[in-house]
Amino acid sequence: MNLLKALSTISGMTLLSRVLAFVRDILIARIFGAGMATDAFFVAFKLPNMLRRLFAEGAFSQAFVPIFSEYKNRRGNDETKLMLDHVTTLLALILFVVTLIGIIAAPILVYISAPGFVATPDKFKLTVQLLQISFPYIFFISLVSVAAGILNTYNKFWVPAFTPVLMNICFIAAALWLAPYCNPPILALAIAVFVAGVVQLLFQIPFLKKIGMMPRFSINFKDEGVRRILKQMGPAIFGVSVSQISLLINTIFASFMIAGSVSWLYYADRLMEFPSGLLGVALGTILLPSLSKLHSNGDTAEYSKMLDWGLRLLFMLALPAALALGLIAVPLLATFFQHGAFGVNDVQMTRNALVGYSVGLIGILSVKVLAPAFYARQNIRTPVKVAIVTLLVTQALNLIFFLFVESLQHAGLALSISLGACLNSGMLYYLLRKYQIYQPQPGWFEFFTKLFVALILLGLTLWFGMGTEQSWLARTGWTRIIHLSWLIAAGIAVYFATLWVLGFRLRDFSKRGVG
Repeated sequence: MNLLKALSTISGMTLLSRVLAFVRDILIARIFGAGMATDAFFVAFKLPNMLRRLFAEGAFSQAFVPIFSEYKNRRGNDETKLMLDHVTTLLALILFVVTLIGIIAAPILVYISAPGFVATPDKFKLTVQLLQISFPYIFFISLVSVAAGILNTYNKFWVPAFTPVLMNICFIAAALWLAPYCNPPILALAIAVFVAGVVQLLFQIPFLKKIGMMPRFSINFKDEGVRRILKQMGPAIFGVSVSQISLLINTIFASFMIAGSVSWLYYADRLMEFPSGLLGVALGTILLPSLSKLHSNGDTAEYSKMLDWGLRLLFMLALPAALALGLIAVPLLATFFQHGAFGVNDVQMTRNALVGYSVGLIGILSVKVLAPAFYARQNIRTPVKVAIVTLLVTQALNLIFFLFVESLQHAGLALSISLGACLNSGMLYYLLRKYQIYQPQPGWFEFFTKLFVALILLGLTLWFGMGTEQSWLARTGWTRIIHLSWLIAAGIAVYFATLWVLGFRLRDFSKRGVG
């Protein structure tokens, strides 16, 4: 299987999901506005969504995929299938109990996560109702993550990559057609969350059956594979929690700043999700199964080459993305968000946050490549230790910027995340070299020299092509869209044409996965 083709497939599906997410957000804003009902829904959806990131897509995936890959490569189909049955059964039972507790304890959970709602009984009651409807999502989406890990291990990358698209479709359908039949209408969005979990799971079942890995109910708590996965999940949950804690602390800092700071960081982060999902998450998704198989086979030389391929591809695509986000932040933000109540000042303030994020984009994305190099070796503790150091440094920088560099305001929070991410990736890279897990292949100096030339020409194209920032703030919708479209197209053409002239060829980045 060609990993470059798999990467483009995952990135394409992720792009589709991101575009639909924008459509979803626009519809929710237009139909439901911003008030008590939407506040209640966003708080209600935050908890199961956080549990999804913490447990299903984070800790479980990191612990499950390497061990499942090892079984597939070393122990044969029957033993692999039996281990999968035991793991899935145990997980389903735990999730069922957690779901019941979540539904019953919804009032307590809302009180903890949004204590301010208690002063408005109707708002508190609505939030509890929405949480009870949407909480079973964690049950279904966790099983979806199991299916995704299986399918990725069998190189069926496009199925898990497409699955999130279904959730955005459910949201859009509920907002357009279900909301008028609900009282209050916001209940439609909670129902959409529940339905999306079911639909995503049902979508993956035929593909699991096709490869003969459809889990069946079978209890064996003493299964070796089950015990190993549970043992790995402990530090994995802690590691993922570190990033969630960092985001929470950043929100606390932002809450003490001028009004709008939280929103400006949110909108800047929305644009950062495009390169993060299209490249970082996609690369990590395809690398983890292949690296796990190479580690299982004891092929250290190819393991190192696989990492080298991932890093070169990352730098070639992430550096121009970071440069573009920093240079044309105002054109991007004005085109996407400067409508209605989102005014000129909001664009400028969000631009400051986006520039701060762009500084560390390469670090943020590098972690997506370097951390799987440890996960594939079933070493989760090392990335966790690095994450803890990163958390401490990031929050120390937040405190310094907050107390002593007031001019940065909310942009200081974005910059601290960027600098922390660069530290994180730098430490992971150092440890991979120290333990001789990764040995760079020849040609890196020449590679960076050519990239530098292409980046200079890209920067000049974007700088002179965009005109003044003030002109973007004064334009209307379609003139912005047309100008931004040809500006981005011109930048892409100049960058890749330069690389082609300098000797880069697509076949040079083609890489076969491990079957």
